[in-house]
Amino acid sequence: MSDRPVALVTGASSGIGSAIARSLAPTHDLLLGGRDADALAVLAAELPGATAWPFDLTNVASADLGVLSRLDVLVHSAGIALLGPLSEATQADWRQTFDVNVFAVAELTNLVLPRLREASGHVVLINSGAGRNANPGWGVYAASKFALRGYADALRGDEPSLRVTTVYPGRTATPMQEDVRRQEGGDYDPSKYIDPASVGRAVASAVLATPDAHITELVVRPR
Repeated sequence: MSDRPVALVTGASSGIGSAIARSLAPTHDLLLGGRDADALAVLAAELPGATAWPFDLTNVASADLGVLSRLDVLVHSAGIALLGPLSEATQADWRQTFDVNVFAVAELTNLVLPRLREASGHVVLINSGAGRNANPGWGVYAASKFALRGYADALRGDEPSLRVTTVYPGRTATPMQEDVRRQEGGDYDPSKYIDPASVGRAVASAVLATPDAHITELVVRPR
């Protein structure tokens, strides 16, 4: 790592996470978090100042954080979406969704909070349109994203030295969206959705905002 600010991006192996990493690479050294070690290694080789950091987001501990001598930006991009009527949702569905989308976010943030405080840093949480409106068939996912929205608002109030930004992307052309369309029983046409690079640039605009500005929420919709 150099003297540049350091950003940790979860879910960096594909989709929005990798797009955010690319958008921050010109200004930040990067830790690329995720489960797919091979994909992270490929991305790290592409981006100067980037280091692959494979880990299980739901099972991270303080001992895993020795690589972090400083941290200026934490981007929570990892997430899962399990769709279907609430009447068919199992306890395992609820637990898995909240483990990844909420509990792991809170735990990782707590683990790195001392470093973020030292840097007067920035936490970015990739939410969803489902974190603002709950539609039929999306109940479990929407509940987790509403919870994530509440977490971000509370963190912003509890930690006034930090900037905390919630980003609400609409449907984006990612592997996750492809899986969502499979669950919905529809075709996947990436041309109908937001380019992940557009979300990456929106996140970078919040991170690179001048110190007097705190961008608390960003909504990115397909045209």
